[in-house]
Amino acid sequence: MINFLRKLSPHFLKQAYHWCLAILAPVFYSFPSNKLIVIGVTGTNGKSTTVNLIAQMLEMQGQKVALSSTVNFKLAEQEWLNDKKMTMLGRMLTQKFLSQAVKNKCTYVVIETSSQGIEQFRHLGINYDAVVFTNLTPEHIEAHGGFEFYRAAKEKLFQHLSQSKHKIINNKKVEKIIISNADDLETERLRKYQADKFLTYGIEKAADYKIENLNLVNGLVNFTLQNINFKTNFLGRFNAYNILASLACLNSLDFSLDKINASNLRGVPGRQEFINTGKDFQVMVDYAPEPESLKQLYQALKNLKYNKLIHVLGSCGGGRDKARQPVLGKMAGEFADIVIVTNEDSYDDDPQEIVDNVSSGAIKAGKEPNVSLHKILDRKQAIQKALSLAQTNDLVLITGKGAEQYICSKNGIKIPHDDRKIVKEYFNPIR
Repeated sequence: MINFLRKLSPHFLKQAYHWCLAILAPVFYSFPSNKLIVIGVTGTNGKSTTVNLIAQMLEMQGQKVALSSTVNFKLAEQEWLNDKKMTMLGRMLTQKFLSQAVKNKCTYVVIETSSQGIEQFRHLGINYDAVVFTNLTPEHIEAHGGFEFYRAAKEKLFQHLSQSKHKIINNKKVEKIIISNADDLETERLRKYQADKFLTYGIEKAADYKIENLNLVNGLVNFTLQNINFKTNFLGRFNAYNILASLACLNSLDFSLDKINASNLRGVPGRQEFINTGKDFQVMVDYAPEPESLKQLYQALKNLKYNKLIHVLGSCGGGRDKARQPVLGKMAGEFADIVIVTNEDSYDDDPQEIVDNVSSGAIKAGKEPNVSLHKILDRKQAIQKALSLAQTNDLVLITGKGAEQYICSKNGIKIPHDDRKIVKEYFNPIR
């Protein structure tokens, strides 16, 4: 009934509701963000990884940290997966989380801040001190009504930062800082927003923090920054940006980079995560839900050694960009040896129609139905099919959901699901 009423409500009433909650929530919880140093991370790709990397680096400096991301939550020593199926929590839940961070004596909190969350004013009750911008590529275009609206939603966060009051924490004024990707054109647009520090990072263009000697040894990211060598266990050029953004953020907060042991940085659940199966082939679970992130993942995989690539993927429904569905299929058809198209999160859309749309792209790329292309609506069965086809030195790639804990279907139904568990249970059945 509530969902039905929401659909009938005009847009301005929904926005008024969101705005009122955003104003009331911090009052109810006594403005907890004023007692924390708050770091926001926004952009299209790399947000969840960057949030986690910043938190890990802060902990290396002896700081107590909270984080909120699409993938996971953390309150000091306690950490758990995000099963809410939203990047940003609602206004009341966000303020409750910040209040808990204060009670847990955290000094820093890192928040993944999405464009859709911003459009629903979820950022308004948060007094941000630093905002990291990762990149901007076409995403959620249908939901926002166009790329310009999507870009404008992102920029509202920087406007909010520039208008927020400075804090005094531990008898020290906390600066307002913007850390932006110099290699992305959006950075020049962000310069109009006032901050105490506007810092850039990059690989290609001149930047305050510019990588030197980038080396992808066996796909792993190694580079030099400020005469310090950083060797990591992360794959791909895109992760070089995520790590660099995190380092720039830490240094902008006056932490020394020489205390950061990059080889101890951990990956994020469901992001380029290899699943240990004990078999003679590899299985990777990743998120990569849209063309740009999938392109970057494919580029990283080129540095790995494998025989065949078996790729399981789908595409989102529920107002996400339908135009990307055949594009994803075409990309998979061109890069993978075997493509298995399945359900992802159909919401109120027809899941079979989405599968057919994605498959049409793979067919255009030359894949043959029932030979090199399989359409299997049930995601568990699709993953099991991929694993059954894998042979020595093959790579099974499962994308679209990462470590998400549910498949979202029509009428708000959420079906418990975890790609990683499906893989593990295939080889070690629960009896």
